[in-house]
Amino acid sequence: MDSGTAVATPATDERVARQSLLNKLLGRPEVGALTGAVVLFVFFSIVAEAFLEWNSLATVLYGSSTIGIMAVSVALLMIGGEFDLSAGVQVTTASLAAGMVSYQLSLNVWAGALISLLIMLAIGFVNGVLYVRTGLPSFIITLGMFLMLTGLNLGLTRVVTGNVATDPISELDGFATAQGFFSSDIEIAGVQFDVTIFWWLLFVAIASWVLMRTRAGNWIYAVGGSAPSARAVGVPVARTKIALFMGVSFTAWFLGMHLLFAFNTVQSGEGVGNELIYISAAVIGGCLLTGGYGTAIGAATGAFIFGMAEKGIIYAQWNPDWFLFFLGFMLLVATILNSWIRRRAEVAR
Repeated sequence: MDSGTAVATPATDERVARQSLLNKLLGRPEVGALTGAVVLFVFFSIVAEAFLEWNSLATVLYGSSTIGIMAVSVALLMIGGEFDLSAGVQVTTASLAAGMVSYQLSLNVWAGALISLLIMLAIGFVNGVLYVRTGLPSFIITLGMFLMLTGLNLGLTRVVTGNVATDPISELDGFATAQGFFSSDIEIAGVQFDVTIFWWLLFVAIASWVLMRTRAGNWIYAVGGSAPSARAVGVPVARTKIALFMGVSFTAWFLGMHLLFAFNTVQSGEGVGNELIYISAAVIGGCLLTGGYGTAIGAATGAFIFGMAEKGIIYAQWNPDWFLFFLGFMLLVATILNSWIRRRAEVAR
């Protein structure tokens, strides 16, 4: 006899529901950039015969590393919810400071580099403190710093050197060892790879470890997702933001030292506009403009895409005037693709 009692079907708890491998992959911020990098690599391998040569690979990786070193710290800052529009000219400021201090005071270049590091960390600290204390958008704070540093780089260099570039420092004490540290070559299979490539990979590894394995990484994601919520659960929002701005200044110093010791002298007007390239690399790599999302590996992949595009166009013997158009197109496509992937991953959960 039918009792009329319905048997309830237990609902699946979404917290323990298993996700498919595809959904897990789509949940990774860098998957769109990795896909784009593979497509771009195959494309230039077909249209440019020289692209697959070892020497070409070393050139592509070098170009990627000079973007990627900065893109790593810029990505962390963006994950934390902020921008730094002064990042490009900070690289030049670091080079100029080390070069002029070393030459004008006849110091060992390592002493000049250390003084430059302190100056750069102070700039990052000022950016962070101004943001925290004033409550103004980081866009405005760092735009102001960008303009001030651009003028300072040009004006102070001309006052000190009587020129628009620093004096050569190759004859100063410590130059050879500093050059070996910041700008030497490492031979692999008969091909010279610039040491910046390996520094870049190290910075990516450290940043990835910080983001995925440390409490500080949780803080970065938390303050980027919602600063008030993060503050409510005890996250040191102000200290985290200041540290992220100082991180950008540190990598600017490191890249600045590479440029100084690679070329022996630095033009004071360089670096303007590079901040947009660093931000674009991070965005192509999966970082959201709204913060709280992204990875260091994604930013590195975005930098690699830039490196491939810049050198691939040359190897394909195309007009390099189209480079910026191509990069703008890549930025739009990557942003749309990353947004679509993220929405699909959220629906699949």
